[in-house]
Amino acid sequence: MVALDVHEDMQRLADSGVVAVMRGADADTIIDVADALHEGGVTAYEITADNPDAMDLIREVSASFSDREAIVGAGTVLDAPTANAAIQAGAEFVVGPNFDEGVVETCNRYGTLVAPGIMTPTEATDAYSAGADLVKVFPASSLGPGHLKSMKGPLPQIPMMPTGGVGLDNAADYIEAGAVVVGAGGALMDGEAIENGDFEAITETAREFSTVIDDARDN
Repeated sequence: MVALDVHEDMQRLADSGVVAVMRGADADTIIDVADALHEGGVTAYEITADNPDAMDLIREVSASFSDREAIVGAGTVLDAPTANAAIQAGAEFVVGPNFDEGVVETCNRYGTLVAPGIMTPTEATDAYSAGADLVKVFPASSLGPGHLKSMKGPLPQIPMMPTGGVGLDNAADYIEAGAVVVGAGGALMDGEAIENGDFEAITETAREFSTVIDDARDN
């Protein structure tokens, strides 16, 4: 399903508070994981394109939720052909670790939310000027919440999503620094819990993330 309203999809992404970065997702468990996250209040799922089954998984997860119940996208998108494949598979947003003009152009053409990866103010403004809807500050752990806050000072118009090293201990700091949403992988979805079929643990962690972010937004 191609995105119909970028602004609405941006709001849905923000409403989730967290984008679950589902790197290395397995077809046998991905629906259980997505359901567990959803129960905990996390409703945005990023399936990374470096998974050989990524496009099938995007279709599968998208089909498992009713319309607008969750938002499913593609991550680690490095080039325009991959962006196009993801959109045709039903991705409602596209995320990259870097800024590639072709990816942004492709997403703009199809009305799909796009978040290229950046680290510096120059990269942020270049990506936003090219048509990015938000930017992924990556890897966030390298410079921390203070870096994001410093960029938001002169660039308040650019929505930012820190990813890479975001956990329960610092998610609030990123929100308070100006992040519209955060991306989290291993800190949100424990590999051992998934392997053991302990999806209740995934739900509990998702609930904790949601609470931390809600509280930070209320401050």
